[in-house]
Amino acid sequence: MKKFLAVVMALCLMMTCALAEEAPALNWADFEPILEAAGVTGQFYTFEQIAVQIWMPEGLNPVELTEEDVANGYIGYFAPDDQSAAVSIVYVDVNGMTLEEYGEYLANEAGATEIEVGTVNGLPCVSYKLPEQDSVSVTFTTEAGYALEVTCAPLSEENAELVWGAVVGSIQPTA
Repeated sequence: MKKFLAVVMALCLMMTCALAEEAPALNWADFEPILEAAGVTGQFYTFEQIAVQIWMPEGLNPVELTEEDVANGYIGYFAPDDQSAAVSIVYVDVNGMTLEEYGEYLANEAGATEIEVGTVNGLPCVSYKLPEQDSVSVTFTTEAGYALEVTCAPLSEENAELVWGAVVGSIQPTA
C-alpha cells in the first residue's frame, strides 16, 4: 500500500507540474522511475500500422478485435478479466482537422470538457474528458488527415486519472 501511495503522490505532483505549464507536456521518462520504484509493472504494446507503442499496466490485457471492430477503426483494446476498465486505441477519420479544430468540435458537438492541446513524448495532441462516458481521451493527428485516439475508462474510479495518466504518458513513436 505504501508503494501505491508513493506512486499516486508522485504522479499527482507530475500532473500538477504539467498542468501549470502553458502547453502541458507529458514524457514517459518522468513516469518510468516512479513506476519502477513503486514496483508497478506492465509492458509496451506496439501498433505497427501507426508506428506507436503504448505501455499498459499489468492486469490490462489485450482483447481480440472482431472484424467489425477493425472496420470501425479499432487497432487495440485492453481490459482486465472482469471488464471493469478499458483502454481503446482507434484510428479515426477527422476529415483533416487540426488539433485545435478537433478540440473545438469536441467542445461543441461531443460535450467534451477540460480540453487541452499539449504534447506527449514530443507528439502534439489534444486531451479531453467525456463526462457522460466517464472517460478521458488523447488524440494525435497524422499526416494522412486521420487521428489516433486513445480512450481510457472509467475515469470516476479512485486514482483512475493517475493510472490513465501513466498510460497516456507512455504513448510514443516506435524507433
